[in-house]
Amino acid sequence: MNDFLKHWMEMLKEELEEKQRTIVEVMARLDMHDEAIQERIKSSEYQSLVKKTFREWAASESERKRILVRNILANAASSSVTSDDVVRMFLDWMKSFSDMHFEVIGAIYNSDGITRGAMWQKIGRGPVREDSADADLFKLLIRDLSMGSVIRQHREVDYHGNFLNKSVRGRPKRPASSTAKSAFDEEDGYELTALGQQFVHYAMNDLSIRIEYDPTAK
Repeated sequence: MNDFLKHWMEMLKEELEEKQRTIVEVMARLDMHDEAIQERIKSSEYQSLVKKTFREWAASESERKRILVRNILANAASSSVTSDDVVRMFLDWMKSFSDMHFEVIGAIYNSDGITRGAMWQKIGRGPVREDSADADLFKLLIRDLSMGSVIRQHREVDYHGNFLNKSVRGRPKRPASSTAKSAFDEEDGYELTALGQQFVHYAMNDLSIRIEYDPTAK
């Protein structure tokens, strides 16, 4: 029992240290001489985002997640590109999605029309069987991101941004296949939704450090 309590206290201490390091790194990336940023970080809306972040702390799962959370808070303080409601959803994604989800998002970014097979290669995974657990996991990730409106199959739009129906005219008719569609399909392309693009802007865009911080300094 004593060993259990000791390890539990050590875990809580590590979590507190992570939170402290994260908020210090956020502040180090903000121009505190900018009046708009000063007002923003003092606002109840921004404080609500900070409270939500540390109340539902999911960044302890990995250093990658901690950095994504840090970037979201820093960009939410310095940018008004998207609403706080959307930022809250980004923070919810930190709990709902795994590191591999974020790897897939990164693979699709700036690669509109990328296929699932190309995504798999881009995130550095090797060949696996279609009936493997890895293939099932990848299909689940794609489904999660599609259902969450983070990614979608690539579609053409008109001048006003309306999606155009896929045209089948002129397409060669493919012979019927004896196998189901591959988890690593090389035909259908994917892209980030507008929501996915905003997530990349907030979570994967690291602001430059304005104040150097040495955590070992006394």
